[in-house]
Amino acid sequence: MTAPTPLPRIGDAYDPDCPTRHVLDRIGDKWAVLVMLTLKDGPVRFNDLRRRIGAISQKMLSQTLKSLERDGLVNRAAFATVPVTVEYRLTEMAQGLIGILDQITRWAEGHVGAIMDARRAHDAREVEAA
Repeated sequence: MTAPTPLPRIGDAYDPDCPTRHVLDRIGDKWAVLVMLTLKDGPVRFNDLRRRIGAISQKMLSQTLKSLERDGLVNRAAFATVPVTVEYRLTEMAQGLIGILDQITRWAEGHVGAIMDARRAHDAREVEAA
């Protein structure tokens, strides 16, 4: 698969009225990130997504999938079976995000210890100052 051609810059994330901020909200949402990373290897059914992600409610997963579908990042396919089978897969546009999301996730996993240490140190200073 070839990398998608970068689009010309048409937004300004620093402009409070720019829709780019909505896109950043979507790709910065933990549930959206986990859903997209779960779908990176191919289509997955709803209950399998829920099991793999863990600790996500049915309502939150449903809302996240609908938002990702609305934004053109996920496709939903229903198959005429009994009961109906529904699968979700990433769109081509979303495939361009996966490498970035993988890198962010690896960075977070590699630095979580240092971040937790920094939080504890900060909280201890706050208690001492109070």
